[in-house]
Amino acid sequence: MELQSTPSSSSSAAPVSASDAAASDAKPGSPAPAPLGGAAPRSGAQAEAAGEQQLLPTPAAGRPLGPTPSQSRFQVDLVSESAGANPKSAEESKAGSGDNKAGSGAEDAKGRFRVNFVDPASDDGGSPEQNLVNVAPHDYQNGDTVMSEGSLHSSTGGHHHYYYDTHTNTYYMRTFGHNTIDAVPRIDFYRNTAAQLGEKLLRPSLAELHDEVDKEPFEDGYPNGEEGTPAEGASNNVADSKGVVKFGWIKGVLVRCMLNIWGVMLFIRLSWIVGQAGIGLALVIIGMATVVTTITGLSTSAIATNGFVRGGGAYYLISRSLGPEFGGAIGLIFAFANAVAVAMYVVGFAETVVDLLKENEILMVDEINDLRIIGAITIVVLLGISVAGMEWEAKAQIILLVILILAIVDFVIGSFIPFEDKKTRGFFGYKAEIFAENFGPDFQGEDFFSVFAIFFPAATGILAGANISGDLADPQLAIPRGTLLAIVITTIVYMGAAVSVGSCVVRDATGNINDTITPGMALNCTDAACKLGFDFTSCKENCSYGLLNNFQVMSMVSGFAPLISAGIFSATLSSALASLVSAPKVFQALCKDNIYPGIQGFAKGYGKNNEPLRGYLLTFFIALGFILIAELNVIAPIISNFFLASYALINFSVFHASLAKSPGWRPAFKYYNMWVSLVGAILCCGVMFVVNWWAALLTYVIVLTLYIYVTYKKPDVNWGSSTQALTYLNALQHSIRLSGVEDHVKNFRPQCLVLTGAPNSRPALVQLVHSFTKNVGLMVCGHVRMGPRRQAIKEIINDQAKYQRWLIKNKMKAFYTPVYAEEMRDGVQYLLQAAGLGRMRPNTLVVGFKKDWLQTDMKDVDSYINTLHDAFDFQYGVVVFRLKEGLDVSHLQGQEELLASHEKSPASKDVVVNLDHSKDLDADSSKPSSKSASESSSPAVHKDEEEDGKAPTQPLLKKEPKAPSTPLNVADQKLLDASCLFRKKQGRGTIDVWWLFDDGGLTLLIPFLLTTKKKWKECKIRVFIGGKINRIDYDRRTMATLLSKFRIDFSDIMVIGDINTKPKKENIAAFEKMVEPFRLHEEDKEQEAADKMKAEEPWRITDNELELNKIKTYRQIRLNELLKEHSSTANLIVMTLPVARKGSISSALYMAWLETLSKDLPPLLLVRGNHQSVLTFYS
Repeated sequence: MELQSTPSSSSSAAPVSASDAAASDAKPGSPAPAPLGGAAPRSGAQAEAAGEQQLLPTPAAGRPLGPTPSQSRFQVDLVSESAGANPKSAEESKAGSGDNKAGSGAEDAKGRFRVNFVDPASDDGGSPEQNLVNVAPHDYQNGDTVMSEGSLHSSTGGHHHYYYDTHTNTYYMRTFGHNTIDAVPRIDFYRNTAAQLGEKLLRPSLAELHDEVDKEPFEDGYPNGEEGTPAEGASNNVADSKGVVKFGWIKGVLVRCMLNIWGVMLFIRLSWIVGQAGIGLALVIIGMATVVTTITGLSTSAIATNGFVRGGGAYYLISRSLGPEFGGAIGLIFAFANAVAVAMYVVGFAETVVDLLKENEILMVDEINDLRIIGAITIVVLLGISVAGMEWEAKAQIILLVILILAIVDFVIGSFIPFEDKKTRGFFGYKAEIFAENFGPDFQGEDFFSVFAIFFPAATGILAGANISGDLADPQLAIPRGTLLAIVITTIVYMGAAVSVGSCVVRDATGNINDTITPGMALNCTDAACKLGFDFTSCKENCSYGLLNNFQVMSMVSGFAPLISAGIFSATLSSALASLVSAPKVFQALCKDNIYPGIQGFAKGYGKNNEPLRGYLLTFFIALGFILIAELNVIAPIISNFFLASYALINFSVFHASLAKSPGWRPAFKYYNMWVSLVGAILCCGVMFVVNWWAALLTYVIVLTLYIYVTYKKPDVNWGSSTQALTYLNALQHSIRLSGVEDHVKNFRPQCLVLTGAPNSRPALVQLVHSFTKNVGLMVCGHVRMGPRRQAIKEIINDQAKYQRWLIKNKMKAFYTPVYAEEMRDGVQYLLQAAGLGRMRPNTLVVGFKKDWLQTDMKDVDSYINTLHDAFDFQYGVVVFRLKEGLDVSHLQGQEELLASHEKSPASKDVVVNLDHSKDLDADSSKPSSKSASESSSPAVHKDEEEDGKAPTQPLLKKEPKAPSTPLNVADQKLLDASCLFRKKQGRGTIDVWWLFDDGGLTLLIPFLLTTKKKWKECKIRVFIGGKINRIDYDRRTMATLLSKFRIDFSDIMVIGDINTKPKKENIAAFEKMVEPFRLHEEDKEQEAADKMKAEEPWRITDNELELNKIKTYRQIRLNELLKEHSSTANLIVMTLPVARKGSISSALYMAWLETLSKDLPPLLLVRGNHQSVLTFYS
C-alpha cells in the first residue's frame, strides 16, 4: 500500500503501520467513525449505509464518495501557549485561522500547533476554511503533524494552514495514533499536576502498554518530582477561569519597565549629573548602569524561557533556579524592598507637591505634616487602584506613560526654542561652545563613583514586568522582549537627554539680567557663557542656576514647564503603583511555598485573578508607616542594595545552571552566556558597595541569615534547582575521579551492605550500623523482594522513594537498594555483585541473626548460611548482629508512633497498639518483610487536596480508630525497648572486643569507630584475647603495644587462658539436644537411604561431621560461658565470627554454633573481615 500526497505538500509521506493498514482495509458495511465535530450518533443501519456509500466506488465519478487520500487532511494552525487553557469556540477558531497572515506569529508560537481535521470535499462544497472541524485539545491526539522546515516557512502565503495526507482510506480519527493505546507526543502530558494552561493528562503507563491484559496498571502517582508545589497548586485553585486578565508583552512588561526606569531622576537629577561628570563621563555612567541591567535582563530572559513561569517574579525565578535557600532569602527582602519603595516614590511625589504649595504660599500646616497628609492620601488612592484589579492598574499605567512621554517631548521641543529671559539662567540652545565646555568633568564635592551611586537607582526597575509574571499571557515571550526593549529605549532617552541638556545649558548662571556683556566692556571670563554674551563669574560659589545649581533645569528648558511637573508626578506615581503591585505578588508566591512559618495567611488570593488582597493591605501599612516617618534618606540605600542583591542572584542563577550542565537547563532564549552572567553577578555585588558600603554589608548579613535559616529548616520542596543539578554533577565527577584511586589501607572505610529488608522494620540494626558508618563509610540498606514477580516489582517501584524518605527523615545517611529475586540467596548475590558505584561499593555484609531458625523451614536456614559463604567468596567482610529480644518489629502496627513516643518516655509500659491478625507475621530477621508488613511499617507522603494547596507529609502508619486495641505482651514490650536501644546515648559503659582471631583488623576497627561518635564516646573499649596461662602478662603487653601502634585507646586488656577448657556438661547436653532434630543418624539407616536423605537435605549433620568438629563445638560452648562471665554487663560485644569451611560443615551445625555462641548475651556483633589489613601503624 502506498500513500498519495498532494503536490502542495512538501513533507514526505509517513510509513503505514500494520494496524493502520488493517484499519484502512475495513470490509464494506463496517460502521464509519463519527466525525470530530460531535455529530449525533446514527443508527446501525444508517451507519452501515453510510459506510458502504463512503467506501464503495461510484461508477459515474470513478472515485469514492468520501474523501480520497489526497483530500483527508490535517489543518495545522500556529497557536500561542495560552490557547491550551481557554480553547476558542468553533467560530473563533475558524475566524482566527483564516485571519492569520503567513509568517506572523511563527516565532512566537515556538512550535506549538493546533491540529484541525479538514474535509475539502464536503457536501456543501465549501472551502477548507469553512468546513474545518474544530476539536478541543482534550478530544484529540496530534496525528501526522510533523512539519519540515520548508513547509513551516512555505511561501504559499495566505494562511497558516498546512495540509497533510493521512493514511489511505482513513477519515477523521482513523489516523496515526488513534488506533493504538500508545499516545503520540502532546504538551498536556508534560504539565505539572496543577497547571495554569490546562489540566495535566496522563499518558499510558509502561505497565498498561507492556504488561499482560489482566495486569493492574501501576499507580504511578507523581513520578520524577513532577508533583505540583503548594504554590503551584494554590495558585490554580480558582473556580472560574473565565475573565482572567492576562497582559501581553507591551502592556504587561514594556510599559511597566519603562515607567519604573524613567523615574524622577530623569527630570531633576540628570542635569546635575551632567554638570558634575560632564557629557563624556555621564554617558559612561549611563553605559555602565546599562551594562549591569542588560546582563541582568539577558539572564532574566534565559531563566524566564526555561519553562513556564508562574507568579512571583524575581522570587520565582531565583527560587526555581537556585533552590529555596536563596529564593526564600531574596523573596522576603525583595517584597520588603518593594513595599518600602512605595513609600519612597510617594514621598518623592509629596515633596514635589509641597514645594508647589510652598511657592504659592498655600501650605496646610507645615512642610513635614503636609508631606505626611499628601503622602497618606496618595497611597490610599493607589491602593484603591490596585485593589480594583490589575486591569484598572494597567489602564492607569498607560495614562501615566502617556503623560511621561509628553513631558519628554516637551523637553525636546523646548530645547530648540531658547527664550531670551532663559539665557540669564544658563540656557542658550544648542551651542558647540557649551558642548565642548561641558564634555569634561567638573566635580565639585563629588567624584565619579559617588555620582554613579546617585544615578544607578534610576536604572533599576527592570524586573517590574517580571514581578507580575503570573498575570502575563505568555511570560516566556513577554519578559525577554519587553524587558530588553525597555532597557534599550530608556537608555537611548537617558543618553539623549544627557547630551541635549549638556549642549544647551552652562554649569553656572546667576539669573541676573545685569550680567549681560555689552560692547566695550572689559571681559573677565573665558567660558562659553562669556562668548555668548554673559559673564557669570560673580557667582562661582553660590550660583542659583545652571547644571550644577538648579535641579529644575529640564523644567526651565521645556516649552511648557507644568508638563514637566506632570511628568515628575507621572514618574513617581507609576513607580509607586508598580511597586505596590509587585510587593504583594512576590510575597504571595513566597507564602504559598510555605518556606517561613506564620505567613501562610497571606497566600490566599481573591477573585478571578487570585489577587493578594491581604498582601496589598500589608504593603499599604508598611508603606504608610515609612511615609509618616517622612525621612527616607537612611533607608533608601538599603532598598537599592536589596534590588541589586536580587539582580546579582539572577545572574548567578544562570551561571550556576549552566555550570551544572543539567539536561533540564535549555532556555529558548539563546542570547546569554554563563561567563557574562557571572561577570554581571560580580558587577552587581561591586555596585552594591559603590552605592553604599555599609548598606551592602547589611544586605549580605540579612541574606546570609535568611539563607542559613531556610537551610536549617529544610523545606520539603523539589523544584529541580541548579543546586540539585550541581550536587549530582559534583558527585558524578568525584565518583569518576575516585574510581582511578587505588585502595590503600590508610583509607579503608567499612562500606556496609545491610540486609535490612524494609529499613523501618529493623530499626536497631539500621541505627547500630549507621552509628559506625555515619560520615565515615557507605551504608546500603539492601532489600530482597520475593514472591509473585509482578507484585514484587510493583512494590519495588512504589516503595523506592518511600523508604529513602524514611531514612532521610530519621537522619540516616544511607541508601535504600531493593532488588527482586525468586530466592533470598539469589537476591543477596545480586546485591553483593552490583550494589554501589565505582569505588563507592560495599565491602562488608551486615545481617541480622536468624533468631527463628529452630522453627522455620531448614531450606531458609541453608539459604541464610550460604549467603554468608557467598559474601566470603566475593571477598566481603561479614558482620552478624544479634539482639536477644529480636530485630524485626514489622508485625507491630503503628510502630512509627510507638518508637517515637517510647524514645521520649522509655519508662512507660502501658503502650497500646493495634494488631492486624490477618497478616502473616515473619519473625525471620534475615529475610525481608512480607508485602503487608513492609507497607504497613513505612512512612509515605499522602497528597491531600486542601484549600491552602499544601501536600502534608504524614506517616503511613496510623492508629486505626476502628481496629481493636490490644496491649503489648511482654515479649513485644521487650522488643520495643530493644528497638530503641541505639537511639539514645549509651552513657558510661564498655564495648567488649573479643579479638580471638586476626581477620585483618575489622573486629577492632568497628568498635573504635563507634567510640568516635557522640552517643558512644563515654564507652570504653576492653579487649579480650586468647592466650596461655603461663604467659598472660607477655600476651597482654604484646597486645598493648600493638594497640598503641594502631593509635586505638583501650581501658583494659584481658587475656583468657582457659578457652580450651571443656565446657560444662549441662551446656554440652543442651547443645546436643538442640542439634538432635537436624542430625542424619546415618548409622541407623541403610547407606543408600542415608545418602539419599543427605542429598535431599544437605543441611543435616552427619555423625562423622559432629565427631570431627567436637573441639570446635566445645569452643563455641565454652566461649558463651566466658562471655556470660566477663561481658554480661557490656553495652556491646564485638567478637570474631567463627568460619565454617564450605562442604565440611553443614548449615545446621554452623547455625547451631552461632546460636550457642551468641545466646543470652547483650547486643553482639560477630565480625569477620576478609583477612586483608584494614589497620596500619605506618604513617
